Amino acid sequence: MNTFDFKKEYKDLYVPKTSPAVISVPAMNFIMIEGKGDPNEEDGPYQQALQLLYGLSYTIKMSKKSGSTPKGYFDYIVPPLEGLWWMEDGGTSVDYAHKDKFCWISMIRQPDFVTEDVFAWACDEVKRKKQLEASSAKLISFEEGICVQCMHIGAYDDETATVAKIEEFIQEQQLKNDIGTIRRHHEIYLSDPRKGKTENRKTVLRIPVK
Repeated sequence: MNTFDFKKEYKDLYVPKTSPAVISVPAMNFIMIEGKGDPNEEDGPYQQALQLLYGLSYTIKMSKKSGSTPKGYFDYIVPPLEGLWWMEDGGTSVDYAHKDKFCWISMIRQPDFVTEDVFAWACDEVKRKKQLEASSAKLISFEEGICVQCMHIGAYDDETATVAKIEEFIQEQQLKNDIGTIRRHHEIYLSDPRKGKTENRKTVLRIPVK
């Protein structure tokens, strides 16, 4: 049996072009952790959130070897890390010069077979095996709706140019930026920042519209 790869099966969500386009994003299940602060802070809240997110996601993926295989389980590649971002002062744009003021929700998509019971089991497992307290993590169905997205290639700090391109497209299409308290600036990280050249890094940028 082939290993299911969300990026290959849903290319419209994960492999956009480098020119902006409108997309309708359906409801999907995510493990989410909310926090604030500079994502580059060593062993800070963001780094701790990633450790827990990946711990839970890989625990669920490897559940087939634990004797606790969920109903409907299939073999799959853990989907990429994603993030919703906004500023502490409530601003709708992301200010890369003041990362200490970032607020974020870090999240990883989960297969549909991941129920609340499966998630609760994974939380217990990471606490027992990795001594990670999982109370900050939530399993949430998130439907993003109509958005404009674009592939950004390069450093995270250079995303402003791609965001500007998206905003220009939004105006041209007579749409309206709909970032608010629920819908946020959204990033999907397709490249491991620890590997490869920064200028080749791929990040999906997504902005909700109406």
